[in-house]
Amino acid sequence: MAVFTEVSFDEAAAFLRSLNLGQLQSIKGAAGGIENTNYFVDTDQGQYVLTLFERLTSEQLPYYLHLMKHLAGHGIPVPNPAADAKGNILHRLKGKPAAVANKLRGHSELNPTPAHCTSMGEMLARMHLAGLDYPRRQPNLRGLAWWNETVPVVLPHLTPDQRSLILGELAYQNHVAAMSGYRSLPRGAIHADLFRDNVMFEDGRLTGFFDFYFAGCDTFLFDIGVCLNDWCIDLDNGAQDAARAAAFMAAYQRVRPLTAQERRLLPSQQRAGALRFWISRLWDFHLPREAAVLKAHDPGHFERVLRQRLAHPYLL
Repeated sequence: MAVFTEVSFDEAAAFLRSLNLGQLQSIKGAAGGIENTNYFVDTDQGQYVLTLFERLTSEQLPYYLHLMKHLAGHGIPVPNPAADAKGNILHRLKGKPAAVANKLRGHSELNPTPAHCTSMGEMLARMHLAGLDYPRRQPNLRGLAWWNETVPVVLPHLTPDQRSLILGELAYQNHVAAMSGYRSLPRGAIHADLFRDNVMFEDGRLTGFFDFYFAGCDTFLFDIGVCLNDWCIDLDNGAQDAARAAAFMAAYQRVRPLTAQERRLLPSQQRAGALRFWISRLWDFHLPREAAVLKAHDPGHFERVLRQRLAHPYLL
């Protein structure tokens, strides 16, 4: 989350009234994240998150918003976008696409235990299954095609060793994507960005997933790899934590067992997840956008994670 577009109290109040969400009591810009403008807004009817979309278009956004509606209707704890009197859940504010959804209860668990990872694995598998009958289709917009486009843009900012690493891994991921085994992997709607700060817990219980604006149709294994790379590692050095990884994978497979091909390709998709976020953090760090509130992430973190995945692949 971040603030690129300033919204005044009066502007937000009028917008929320138009959605029949009550009288605005407070509004506060959210500093986390880097893609959209986000405000936490409290009204006399509840707590909400107001989002103005800075990069995603009105043509792309229905996929994400209706996916949240679909998952909420299937019992997955996710924000449920608010509709206007005509039933529309995509709105406009300050000339930009906008949405409002309920704020989830609880807090992010930044130091997860195996028990937290068990809850994560189970809910991720439930989410994947719940999305199987979601009718809309949109590719993962930060997938392989975007990596191929963006790596040449960030290369001038890298050392020779970093350039060798990123180009070698990109070539490997293009090779994997061309394999028949990869093309046969189970796929559907994935979150694609389910880091610790995008999940809420209350009294040790998982209360929800949020920030679905990188979601898309991709392999479930990529989603698993992204989660393993954040929930089940030592953040200082990127090394895999065996106990947390085992808890996560056991819980996931109790709900949706992996195929033999998924088990074989899991190391490649952990590497893919590390590459994806190294590229995006390099892009955001070296080519930043102006924002009233913005905290750029350290791109070196996912370089370390990628090097760890190469040196010590996680095998089931």
